Amino acid sequence: MADEKTKIATFAGGCFWCMEPPFDKLPGVIATTPGYTGGRTKNPTYEQVCSGDTGHAEAVQIVFDPEKVSYRELLDVFWRNIDPTTRDRQFADAGSQYRSAIFYHDEEQRRSAEESKAELEKSGRYPGPIVTEIVPAGPFYPAEAYHCQYYKKNPLHYRMYRQGSGREAYLEKVWGTQKSSG
Repeated sequence: MADEKTKIATFAGGCFWCMEPPFDKLPGVIATTPGYTGGRTKNPTYEQVCSGDTGHAEAVQIVFDPEKVSYRELLDVFWRNIDPTTRDRQFADAGSQYRSAIFYHDEEQRRSAEESKAELEKSGRYPGPIVTEIVPAGPFYPAEAYHCQYYKKNPLHYRMYRQGSGREAYLEKVWGTQKSSG
């Protein structure tokens, strides 16, 4: 949980297993927690969210020290780890529970997210529009313990999933050496 010296950022970018590692590598990131947000079901389970009936997205909540890492830097990592042009899907995972979204916690985060999205659209990096949602943060429900730090607990399965999902190849094609690896 954040205190007076830290802040919270929340991003949805498809499978939350793939969203933790790039943020964990950043100096100034204190903690990452996979979970569910953006829906209507209280305290959902993984199985409920996977059904697509809860309205929630798989997401990662980040506690960070803004003196060491800026929200803008977190946004840059977020964009370099998703496909922002596909609605209700990220790579092999389809459904609204895998949508890309930025859940802002205050007006400053909203402005930064809107600006970074506009810059990415103007960059010409993508042929289509950026469809990533920018919406107010609501309740965040941490995922079951076995999902936390999955990439460390199950490194072989994680690497196979990340490669097999198409995420790695896509990010390499779009960002090349500039991507933030997970």
